Amino acid sequence: MACPNCGGDLVSFPVPEDLQRFLPGDEPGAGVCRSCLALHPETEPPAEVPDFVALGDAIPEDDAAAIPLLLLVGLLDSLAMHREEITALLERVEGEGVDPLLALDRLDASYGEAAHIDLGRRRRQLEQLL
Repeated sequence: MACPNCGGDLVSFPVPEDLQRFLPGDEPGAGVCRSCLALHPETEPPAEVPDFVALGDAIPEDDAAAIPLLLLVGLLDSLAMHREEITALLERVEGEGVDPLLALDRLDASYGEAAHIDLGRRRRQLEQLL
């Protein structure tokens, strides 16, 4: 499947039930673009969580941290609208032993201008939000 934003390949994954409230709509999964990191709801995700290595070293190896981080990145396009969800996801990622702001720095270094949002600017705004 291709990303509607840039045409890049999507990495689809199931979203655990306790995190599905952070997805738009009622889909059981999501797909993240390998080129721009845009997140899209997925109606038929794979049964197993894929290896996120295709997205680069900035994504944590542990699925319990990787999935909420990817959902967080997907919501960063509107901090004002998703403030509560973003805060909950930041806490979830941090609770899994990953520094979410450092992870965003690494994603920004990896994707730069190719990302669907300015990760560096959003990271600074998140710091102010927190």
